[in-house]
Amino acid sequence: MAKSKIAEFTATGRRKRAVARVSIVHGVGKRQVNGKDFETYFQQQALLKFIEQPLEKTNSVMKYDIIARLHGGGIVGQAGALRHGIARALIMAEGGQKQVLKEGGFLTRDARMKERKKPGQPGARKRFQFSKR
Repeated sequence: MAKSKIAEFTATGRRKRAVARVSIVHGVGKRQVNGKDFETYFQQQALLKFIEQPLEKTNSVMKYDIIARLHGGGIVGQAGALRHGIARALIMAEGGQKQVLKEGGFLTRDARMKERKKPGQPGARKRFQFSKR
């Protein structure tokens, strides 16, 4: 018996050192990150609201199931990467929503990264203590 093809849309989102591989499928609104529930993985309510912004903007909160794999970075960076990945996957699923997502700023990759440590210094900007005598 042949297996029916389910439309799955995948995208990658990034922020700082965090990378999110996001898959969305038509469903009832289940969300899973690294094998856990959204609420279990991201325990702060503010982060959950932040991640769901692209879904709310396009009125697709309960239209898609989301499965994501996150690695690298901290919890806030991962939330930003996931939000970026969801927005990019929504464009593949619903092509007409691109302008709405772009105006909301969900497609812009946050390019701010940690500045590298320079040689001869204790940190990126910090200098060793100056001694006059």
